[in-house]
Amino acid sequence: MSSELSHAIRIEGLSKRYRLGTMRAAFSYGSLRDAISDVAVVSWKKLSGGATASPSVARPWIWALKDVSFAVEPGEAVGIIGRNGAGKSTLLKILSRVTRPTLGFAEFRGHLASLLEVGTGFHPELSGRDNVYLNGAILGMRRAEIHRKFDDIVDFSGVSAFIDTPVKRYSSGMYVRLAFAVAAHLDPDILVVDEVLAVGDAAFQKQCLGKMQEVGRSGRTVLFVSHNMPAVTRLCERAVLLAGGEVVEDGPTEQVVARYLTSELGTGARHEWTADDHARPGNDWVRLRSVRVVDEHGDTVDSIDVRRRVGIEIGFDVRRREQPIVPGIALVNEQGAPVFSAMDTTPVWRTPCEPGCYTSTAWIPGNLLNEGSVIVSVALGTLAGGKTIKQAAADEIVMFQVIDPGEGGTARGDYSGSWKAPVRPLLDWGLTIRRSESV
Repeated sequence: MSSELSHAIRIEGLSKRYRLGTMRAAFSYGSLRDAISDVAVVSWKKLSGGATASPSVARPWIWALKDVSFAVEPGEAVGIIGRNGAGKSTLLKILSRVTRPTLGFAEFRGHLASLLEVGTGFHPELSGRDNVYLNGAILGMRRAEIHRKFDDIVDFSGVSAFIDTPVKRYSSGMYVRLAFAVAAHLDPDILVVDEVLAVGDAAFQKQCLGKMQEVGRSGRTVLFVSHNMPAVTRLCERAVLLAGGEVVEDGPTEQVVARYLTSELGTGARHEWTADDHARPGNDWVRLRSVRVVDEHGDTVDSIDVRRRVGIEIGFDVRRREQPIVPGIALVNEQGAPVFSAMDTTPVWRTPCEPGCYTSTAWIPGNLLNEGSVIVSVALGTLAGGKTIKQAAADEIVMFQVIDPGEGGTARGDYSGSWKAPVRPLLDWGLTIRRSESV
């Protein structure tokens, strides 16, 4: 490591390749006996005129990382995102000195601690108490430090009643809680975290997120890998997007997350159709022209603060005067669960539209939607017998990200966990107290 390193972490031209497949079916690691046997087999094949396979042909190389370069400043929290196989875990393993790079280098300043696999090093026959000391020592803590933090670790884990029970009798949730509690009480300069929020129950995930927020507020440097985009946006002001082992984008978290979700879900915050009528949803009477996600200023936005209202703008053309038209929208979240559907009930749509170019905007109030991705479908319909008949429709045509900056003024309050419901309204609560004379 350079003595002149000014960044907390500096990565230059980092590349890592692996060979696909395995050398042998029966052994994970070669032994002296295996090596002698292999030499004997190859020599016999050469003497007998038999063919020998070329290892380079049988086992091609794959690049898990390719020329990755970026720097992280002291006290900065950076999210590393990307789909499975993008190279995120390989990057963290190189930083944690679990594996060596093929090309380039990664260096850091200060003490680095890794939470790559919660529970590594736990012994099933030992009690929870013994495993706290064992795992703490593996993670680099001194015995005096573990002893000083022991009560806090046990309180955080919530398994105090079973601390002297062998961990082989723990449930999987209890095991993970104790393991994370040990790792969470490290005091490193740099904390490297890989998907610890993906395990455990909702209460455990809330504790994990709260602890990560505490680490970030303390001024320590954090590298956070997760597929939980709301958690990334709350914890990190900056994100790095990896794809195919390469850095695709590095910038503000909301911007990078929006690009990632756009590439994953195949849609963005704006869609415009060409002038060709046959390419536009609709018929010879009415056709869609454009759909946008807009903020209060009318600008197209990929993400929106949960406290701000957001508009779904529908542009359409009416060719001739026919029946009344009703614009409508339908929202689902990234898991495909319905959020809500709505149609415009204003009186203007009760009479037939004159020919022209129309723009209708549905405004969704702030503090209604939950965090995460929202995918929007739009439609133009007519009403007949109390039912809607679609005249023009576009399913899952635009998308945007709802972000909670964690600054207050939302339904979150002091809660740091996640909601399963697709909406999260900020309600007005009334309170009535009738005091008892005996109190």
